[in-house]
Amino acid sequence: MQSIDSRIVSRIYGRGKGCVVTPGDFMDLGSRQAVDLALHRLAKKGTLRRLARGLYDYPRTDSDLGLLSPTTDAIVKALKGRDKILLQPSGGYAANLLGLSAQVPMKIVFLTDGLSRRVQIGKQVIVLKHTTPRAMATAGLISGLVIQALRHLGQGHVDDAVVARLQKRLSSDDKKQLLKDVRYAPAWIVAILRRVAGPAENDR
Repeated sequence: MQSIDSRIVSRIYGRGKGCVVTPGDFMDLGSRQAVDLALHRLAKKGTLRRLARGLYDYPRTDSDLGLLSPTTDAIVKALKGRDKILLQPSGGYAANLLGLSAQVPMKIVFLTDGLSRRVQIGKQVIVLKHTTPRAMATAGLISGLVIQALRHLGQGHVDDAVVARLQKRLSSDDKKQLLKDVRYAPAWIVAILRRVAGPAENDR
């Protein structure tokens, strides 16, 4: 019978380098204490890297840069699975994901239906900010990302160029989703969502 350490290693090898894991990913292999001890041993050996409390990764490496930081997506996926929460990118990060800003903020903010807290990994800070059910209604949807990006830019900074960029970036299905979810947006954003979605039929 394989040891719990080797079974954890086999599982993370299957996920590939760059994956981020939590003890909850391995609870079918043993007790919480046994899993915690195994992860501690694997981190001590260098197989895994401890990122924060209860958060580990199977690090990627670069021949010049050495160990690479995990991606934000990998961290967020692990947090969602561990805490059973919804997360919605907001602020400058939402704008960056849509190509409306070239800058990736060092402090990345996610709205959540869970508890507010901060997760710091190296120099990167991920802020989870509790918000209302209404604000989380579009979490994980393209409409939620667009609404949060536009909130970040502000009404006075959303011009024809921003609208054109969104029209070009979003698919016909994305634009239909915007129209479905206009009820969750402030009035000034509703008008922009309708402008972005308007040409959807003509794009075919």
